[in-house]
Amino acid sequence: LGSSPNVHAADSSAAVARLLPGFKVHKVKTSGATLHTVVGGSGPPLLLIHGAPQTHLSWHRVAPELAKTYTVVAPDLRGYGDSSKPEDGENHVNYSKRTMAQDKIEVMRHFGFDRFAVVGHDRGGRVAHRLALDHPDAVTRMSVLDIVPTYYLYTNVTKAFVDTYFHWFLFTRPAPFPENIINANLEAYVGGAPPELREEYLRALKDPAMVHAMCEDYRASAGIDMKF
Repeated sequence: LGSSPNVHAADSSAAVARLLPGFKVHKVKTSGATLHTVVGGSGPPLLLIHGAPQTHLSWHRVAPELAKTYTVVAPDLRGYGDSSKPEDGENHVNYSKRTMAQDKIEVMRHFGFDRFAVVGHDRGGRVAHRLALDHPDAVTRMSVLDIVPTYYLYTNVTKAFVDTYFHWFLFTRPAPFPENIINANLEAYVGGAPPELREEYLRALKDPAMVHAMCEDYRASAGIDMKF
């Protein structure tokens, strides 16, 4: 299964207009990807990094409130949503958290921000953690939601952890085994999403390249990310 992006008939712009009024859509080219990004509000810069299998729209209930006092920047992670889907790279390096964090530094610099606050959720929390470690001078403050450090979890595996987060171990299997399982029932995979986001998440996941990239994200976490 290749990881080059499919061409969508539409992107999230219509959903942004509906769910994030006042936010503008940008396509920001970094050194390794092109990130679909929305920006809104004014004030000190705030970077929001979403989780899996989500997109920037996961912030739609809080981003408008935050935009009253911050300039909110919310990209799709590389491989997710309408961002580009680079090839895997050796040992999944193109989906390492270090590489994904570098994307975020370059996105914020594109908008003129060398220092900024960061909020990361789920996979985005892991990217935020790496960003703060690699670029401490860029981060004014950080909030990480719903994660325990990856290294700790993979080196302290318990049956309860495996039973609860079985997908961590499924998604790390070589392609296309986990991709085929996800692609066979996309509707079930987005079933837990808020009703207003299900169709948008489903649209994004119908691109097999996003499903592959998401698995690459997990493969990198279990491999190259453990070595940094």
